[in-house]
Amino acid sequence: MGTPPDDSHASGAPPIQTDVVPGDIATVPVASTFADLRVNAGTGLTSSEVSARRETYGFNEVVDKKGHPVLKFLGKFWGISAWMLELIMALSALLGNYSDLAVVGALLVINAVLGFTQERRAAGVVKALRKRLQVSARVRRDSNWQTIPARELVPGDVVRVRTGDIIPADVKLLEGAMSLDQSALTGEATETDMETGDVLPSGSIVRRGEGNGVVVLTGAQTLFGRTTILVREAQPKLHIETVIAGIVRWLFIIVGLLLSAVLILSLIRGAPLLEMIPLLLVLLMSAVPVALPVMFTVSMALGSKELARRGVLVTRLSAAEDAATMDVLCVDKTGTITMNQLTVTEVTPLEHATKADVLSAGALASRESNQDPIDLAFLAAATANRVFDDLPAITPVSFAPFDAKTRRTEALVEQNGRRLRVMKGAVRAVAEACGLKPPALEALDARVSAAAARGYRTLAVARGVGENTPVLLGLVSLYDPPRPDAAQLIATLHGLGVRVKMLTGDALAVALETGRGIGLPNIRRVAEVKGACGTADLFTGADGFAEVYPEDKYILVRNLQAAGRVTGMTGDGVNDAPALRQAEVGIAVSTATDVAKGAASVVLTDAGLTNIVALVEQGRTIYQRILTWIINKISRTILKAAFVAIAFVVTGKFVVSAFTMLLLVFLTDFAKISLSTDNVRPSRNPETWHINRFIGVSVLLGIAMVAEALFLLWIGWTRFGLATNDEALHTFSFLMLLYFAVFSVVSARERSWFWSTLPSKTFMAALTADAVVGTALTLVGLKHLQSLPWWQVIAVGAYALIACLIINDTVKVLMFRWLVPGAGARLTGPKAMPAE
Repeated sequence: MGTPPDDSHASGAPPIQTDVVPGDIATVPVASTFADLRVNAGTGLTSSEVSARRETYGFNEVVDKKGHPVLKFLGKFWGISAWMLELIMALSALLGNYSDLAVVGALLVINAVLGFTQERRAAGVVKALRKRLQVSARVRRDSNWQTIPARELVPGDVVRVRTGDIIPADVKLLEGAMSLDQSALTGEATETDMETGDVLPSGSIVRRGEGNGVVVLTGAQTLFGRTTILVREAQPKLHIETVIAGIVRWLFIIVGLLLSAVLILSLIRGAPLLEMIPLLLVLLMSAVPVALPVMFTVSMALGSKELARRGVLVTRLSAAEDAATMDVLCVDKTGTITMNQLTVTEVTPLEHATKADVLSAGALASRESNQDPIDLAFLAAATANRVFDDLPAITPVSFAPFDAKTRRTEALVEQNGRRLRVMKGAVRAVAEACGLKPPALEALDARVSAAAARGYRTLAVARGVGENTPVLLGLVSLYDPPRPDAAQLIATLHGLGVRVKMLTGDALAVALETGRGIGLPNIRRVAEVKGACGTADLFTGADGFAEVYPEDKYILVRNLQAAGRVTGMTGDGVNDAPALRQAEVGIAVSTATDVAKGAASVVLTDAGLTNIVALVEQGRTIYQRILTWIINKISRTILKAAFVAIAFVVTGKFVVSAFTMLLLVFLTDFAKISLSTDNVRPSRNPETWHINRFIGVSVLLGIAMVAEALFLLWIGWTRFGLATNDEALHTFSFLMLLYFAVFSVVSARERSWFWSTLPSKTFMAALTADAVVGTALTLVGLKHLQSLPWWQVIAVGAYALIACLIINDTVKVLMFRWLVPGAGARLTGPKAMPAE
């Protein structure tokens, strides 16, 4: 490679030529590139040069264009809920009800302000989390290799890229060769081969190969006007959205049938049609989930923020929701279950080789800049044994990184005028490359098995001259101890109903030894599953699989899903990306490549499984809050619609006005946003969105509340004079529905007795404010709301409390025990494991 003269850093040097067009960059020779960029390939830039260039060129990033906040705010006036309110405003103006027009207009604006504010806060949480998920780059500065965020690169930085990396800027390749996937940039799925002198475009993915390069363009000046893909923000439709869509559809059908009956009876009785339309629209609106988007967004954002505090970054808000239903988790052994800190524990020279021969050849087939644990173990052992002290100078010629197909790494070096080929890798793969036949292979397998029985991983090292067949020099045993907390964490996940399956490329014997120590004793070869019939049986009895190639992970995920399992997958490499994308919960571990992080929906910042436990628990917490909202929404919608419709049929009057119903919808729906902060005990078992039985409980609770509300109305009608005073009737019905809403959600938040857990302070404050404000509004003389005697107000509140927290709560507990066994089991209850 070319190196500029020593005075290339001298003052008065010409400015950096980073404004050349892409075609010029590709044709300029490497030596000229160094001269233009004023950089020494051997030392890289100095800290002062980096600072000076950043002042000129800024950070290596393209600033995202954001929508104008005013336009986003105006967007809150568009949608089903907003259209309903706007239609009511238009009808109120048409009928001359200007006070209703003013109030509905105020509700519309407040609705928009609340929704806009909460979504902005949630977006801020996501933005803060994404800042922590950055593409990294290996860069040489001040003569040292270091890893930095890609946004800190400047033109002239010398970088190293490997398989699985996203090219962090436009980089001219100085040495090495590789195959790039540019589909994210060009849309073409075919790979492109790159050689020394080629320009690697920003955002491309290295599929095979590695090499060193120099950054030529950064930020908005890159070939495609972008730096890197920080997060592949796939935004699949949430499972809960499908559930809610079905629920709302049926609620509309139910409400529509009731309102059709009311409309027909009104026409028969000769009621003015124009006066009925606003109330009919408001009743229909009772089935629209007005605060649903805000509640879900806030709940997901708060959960994601809590997860970030515990070392889990989510790349989309719905990731935690997916984790609630996960019942199988496939995890890598190395780096997740084990420490990923390999050390050479035993060297076995073969035939005429020496220990120094084995270690030196293994070290030459390693690269420190790759920061690979196996490479670092060989290099550390070679240094500790000083194997290169008495050897002639060795010049690297080429290096072929580990390939999952050949299962080895190779290097070509020059020593004393001759070229040596060195390699290290899986014992059988290297032995076959050396021409060994079955009898010798079986003897080697016996040695590998003996080492594996002690938990050691064994690699083979070989060396040859030129293109001649290499000679097997010896075996090297490595040890990667399990993490101290691995066994306990796997037991914890089992206690949460999540089956853990260990995946490793190691031989079966090594995997068995590791598995026995962490509570996963039944490990099988992955070949037993591939192409076998009855794979469900194999998955049921297996605690993991050995001899797994990266592409096998995708097959395992698909088979688990075909068996009806909601699957999580951890991964770290580029070949893990398809499996991470396929799994319902794709988890990139702390040491993952940029491609793996982009494909995953969750990124761990700390090593090990501890944070996965937090992910599962937080996901189930969010699920329980959303389920509470569903149960409460269904039951209250049935209460409001059926109560008004049946009361009209019986009395010939609308027991609530359009204004009071709108006020009720606004007060109660937005108070339920506080459910996103409620204290919840996650369940012991994986959740499921097959919630027909929960809906059945909700319908029964709604019917019970309708009967109770009609009975209370009968009392008021016959004893309190409501039959002759419409405004008192409206107030009475308004307070009754308000108090039922407040107390029913206190019951709905628990699948067991309502006192089983203490609500959060925010939730209780919101409900208290809801009741106090609603009651106070009946005392200030608002239209259609006449103040009632204090004893009637207390009587209505006490009746609602007894009905919801005693009668209906008992009905709820009995129905859950009958229809949804185990629904009340939470983390404080006995452990339960679902049968596989």
